[in-house]
Amino acid sequence: MVRASVKVGSAKLVVICVGLLGFALIADFLWASTSSTLPTSKPSTLVLPREKINHSKDYQNATASGRFLAAAYADLDAPLLKWQKMAPAPVPRLDGAAIQIRNLLFVFAGYGTIDYVHSHVDVYNFSDNTWGERFDMPKEMAHSHLGMVTDGRYIYVVTGQYGPQCRGPTAHTFVLDSETRKWRDLPPLPVPRYAPATQLWRGRLHVMGGSKENRHTPGLEHWSLAVKDGKALEKEWRSEIPIPRGGPHRACVVVDDRLFVLGGQEGDFMAKPGSPIFKCSRRPEVVYTDVYMLDDEMKWKTLPPMPKPNSHIEFAWALVNNSIVIAGGTTEKHPVTKKMVLNGEVVQFNLNTLKWSVIGKLPFRVKTTLVGFWNGWLYFTSGQRDKGPDDPSPKKVIGEMWRTKLKLNE
Repeated sequence: MVRASVKVGSAKLVVICVGLLGFALIADFLWASTSSTLPTSKPSTLVLPREKINHSKDYQNATASGRFLAAAYADLDAPLLKWQKMAPAPVPRLDGAAIQIRNLLFVFAGYGTIDYVHSHVDVYNFSDNTWGERFDMPKEMAHSHLGMVTDGRYIYVVTGQYGPQCRGPTAHTFVLDSETRKWRDLPPLPVPRYAPATQLWRGRLHVMGGSKENRHTPGLEHWSLAVKDGKALEKEWRSEIPIPRGGPHRACVVVDDRLFVLGGQEGDFMAKPGSPIFKCSRRPEVVYTDVYMLDDEMKWKTLPPMPKPNSHIEFAWALVNNSIVIAGGTTEKHPVTKKMVLNGEVVQFNLNTLKWSVIGKLPFRVKTTLVGFWNGWLYFTSGQRDKGPDDPSPKKVIGEMWRTKLKLNE
């Protein structure tokens, strides 16, 4: 009797163990199914053969879970635009900067290659569509990831990365007189930043967000400095209300006494530890759709988000008929290939209605475009373009200049 009871007890134990194991497997399956839709910095455990990824459908269905449709990294439907190829810039540029003053586009610095950076300014004349003048930047001025804005004559240049690869930032700040081509120093930023949002607003030079000194950690700080006619009216920067979300590579625009910050990302490439050349090393990034605004209340307000996540757009915008027009950029990485995905759309944010619309396609997907607008034409130059129509990952750094007649939505 004792031995029989042991057998019954053992059988019950086996049944219980099998039941628990089955429950665990089901729970694990359900967790994996739901967590695949959440943001993660870890690579997917499912790797698809390259030939099975359908690039021709803009990655809409080739995902780790097979359940994403019209995902953040996919191309958006947009009308075709007629683009004209103009005279190319004297040099190719990535992560450069540009400021338009009337009929002139001043194009600054940038990478030529990952190992070489430019330290000069090229000038494009929209009136005769030619590249002409070239002049040097100060030796202490950053070469990429600059903050930059103009009052219509003076161009204020704030902080940025000094040197190629993923070298450190500088806190140096300068101002250029666009008429005399003379440079002047301004008080340095309290700490260095990469690609902060920068604008002139209510007589003050505002600098917000960007990446901190390690190039990856988002900064939330917001400083301002009183300036007038290319001169600082104060010796030190003043702390302002922090930006709700930090990070670099955003558009920053002032319209009708309102300050707008659009898009951007958290995280960026970092220097590889111990590398004597500060070789760039990939790190997780999150690209977002966020749009914020400051007005009379001096509180950040959240506005309707962009049509898709977009970064690398700090000089990719133009203000046209009370609309902000943005060309290209980068979006979320592809969840299977883990490659950076470039944007190929032209989008419009109507400031009267606070509505977004996709108004056209670029000749190709491209990031860090340098944009201008003149006499009804939208221009863009420079940046890094895609590998082709079926591959939105970045390849060639370009100096091409293109233009199209712009038609906005009401």
